[in-house]
Amino acid sequence: MARPPSALLSRDRIRDAALTLIDEEGLPALSMRRLAEVLGVRAASLYGHYDTKSAVLDAVTNLLVADVDTTGFEHGWRRGLLVWARSYRAALHAHPNAVPLIASGTQQRTEFLAMADAVHGGLLRAGWSPRRATEISGAVKYLVIGAASTPFASGFADDVQVYLDRYPHLTQAHRLRDQAERIDRDSFELGIRSLIRGLEPEAPDSDKDR
Repeated sequence: MARPPSALLSRDRIRDAALTLIDEEGLPALSMRRLAEVLGVRAASLYGHYDTKSAVLDAVTNLLVADVDTTGFEHGWRRGLLVWARSYRAALHAHPNAVPLIASGTQQRTEFLAMADAVHGGLLRAGWSPRRATEISGAVKYLVIGAASTPFASGFADDVQVYLDRYPHLTQAHRLRDQAERIDRDSFELGIRSLIRGLEPEAPDSDKDR
């Protein structure tokens, strides 16, 4: 006798299917019923692995941030921030529909908390005060989330007539769509490098009274 489909379920399989569903249909499309349809099981079968839809979303979030690289802090806080920001953006760039999950915060998501702890620890070891370390982490996150959720270059129409006459400084904007990937990448690099440079003139330990 063939094993029932529910026996093939696992937490990882459900989580991976949820991420695929989010990638293909968007975050609002995810429900336990829809996820069960994708997996070919009844919704009740999912609850033996995840108590709630929120638990599934937490698992997806943990998966997304698990490979974000925080090892750069071993080579100093500047390198740490640069490596962290780049890998963070890459993780979200691969799954843009899931960006709202990351934007919603750490909550009790274990991998997310581990990432936050590694970043905060790296900044504290470099001499930044707890408050300033939090602010720096937040600034990088804002940059990453913004880059992942609102790509700049792709927002322009590729019809030159949109810009001629009325917008004389944007007459080359119709070309941006073709270069969207490069422009968005380079814009992010400019932003994160400028942020890090802006922090450099202030000695880390000068902020300990904050």
